[in-house]
Amino acid sequence: MPVTEPLVLLPGMMCDARLWWPQMVAFCADRAVHMAPITGAEHIERLAAQTLETAPDRFALAGLSMGGIVAMEIYRRAPERVSRIALLDTNPLAETPPVAAAREPHIVAAKSGRLEQVMRDEVAPGYLAPGPVRQDVLDLVVEMARNLGPEVFVAQSRALQRRSDQQAVLRRISVPALVLCGEYDALCPVRRHEFMADLIPRARLEIIAGAGHLPTLEQPKATTAALRRWLADAA
Repeated sequence: MPVTEPLVLLPGMMCDARLWWPQMVAFCADRAVHMAPITGAEHIERLAAQTLETAPDRFALAGLSMGGIVAMEIYRRAPERVSRIALLDTNPLAETPPVAAAREPHIVAAKSGRLEQVMRDEVAPGYLAPGPVRQDVLDLVVEMARNLGPEVFVAQSRALQRRSDQQAVLRRISVPALVLCGEYDALCPVRRHEFMADLIPRARLEIIAGAGHLPTLEQPKATTAALRRWLADAA
């Protein structure tokens, strides 16, 4: 049996391994699956460096939302180590001043003990598609955020505010690439992923029906199937 490359997964902002749990279960039977936290630094560059320090020598890389932003920086730094890349519900652009400014009230609220309120009332609800699993996914998002805590929220917010534009990186991607988006994603909409796919020479674009910003949880079977197709693409 041929050896398959390890898979490194990067979660979104204020998410942990549970964001990828359905996919980890699906893929762990035939490959090593590494879940890399994106905590402990206030810069995307440092988060990418931390991931590379502990990652296998060469690996398939998938990141969702903020995890996708870190994944693009990983490819910029070490393209020779990435055998294929999947970018889910993410954004290659630098943060605009209005969006950066809009994070400040959330940062203040998190520091003053209102992180759960920020996540439940202001941040997470607009991420998700309508449907029967919406409340369960929202509850899990809030629980993950509560477990990570306000210091991580502030650090990740600062990293997003300071992030660089990655369009040039997308143009240089030469490995099999998946660009995936939930059809109801209001934070990182479909049209942005169409733009991303146009920039990447070998991109596969997949839109997940019935999902918003977190398709790994909202539509896990469809998302896992799309990732499986990407993992099977010829190098």
